[in-house]
Amino acid sequence: MPQLTANDLKTRGVAAIEAALAHETEAVVSVRGTDRYVVMELAHYHYLRECELEAALAQTRADLAAGRFHKETPEAHLARIQAEIAAEATE
Repeated sequence: MPQLTANDLKTRGVAAIEAALAHETEAVVSVRGTDRYVVMELAHYHYLRECELEAALAQTRADLAAGRFHKETPEAHLARIQAEIAAEATE
């Protein structure tokens, strides 16, 4: 994965990002020698978000198929969540 420094961005701006992404989908930006950020084209970001949402949907479908869900009123849901939080607090 290409590396950019904060100084590259300061001196070359968007041109530095475009050069880093010329042959890769992502580039790491380091600040004072520490990797801090990742830059990518917006289309790649949207693709990753779509993958993330598809994974969440697959997990939801698996939970439903396995019976890992609760069917309850909003009031009952809040009461159950509050009881779980209280139980965790006493552990």
